[in-house]
Amino acid sequence: MDLANIFGWVATLSMLMGYLPQAINTLRTRQTDGIYFPTFLMMGFGSLFFALQGLVLSNWPLMVTNTITLICCIIITGIKIQNGRKRK
Repeated sequence: MDLANIFGWVATLSMLMGYLPQAINTLRTRQTDGIYFPTFLMMGFGSLFFALQGLVLSNWPLMVTNTITLICCIIITGIKIQNGRKRK
């Protein structure tokens, strides 16, 4: 494994360790008040396009990281929308 892949996998672990605890907490508590929807939506689009870039470039760390964050983003966005509907 070359140095670029090692850095990529370390970045993957770092990103997931930073992102997953917040995603898990949101799933458990269902609280989304602190999430600004437009910003979170743009982060989701960023994850989507980085995952696609990783696929095109055969860059597995990039693809894995952003696929997982995209899935979490989709779930949390669904919870955010559901919470918004309950308030109305």
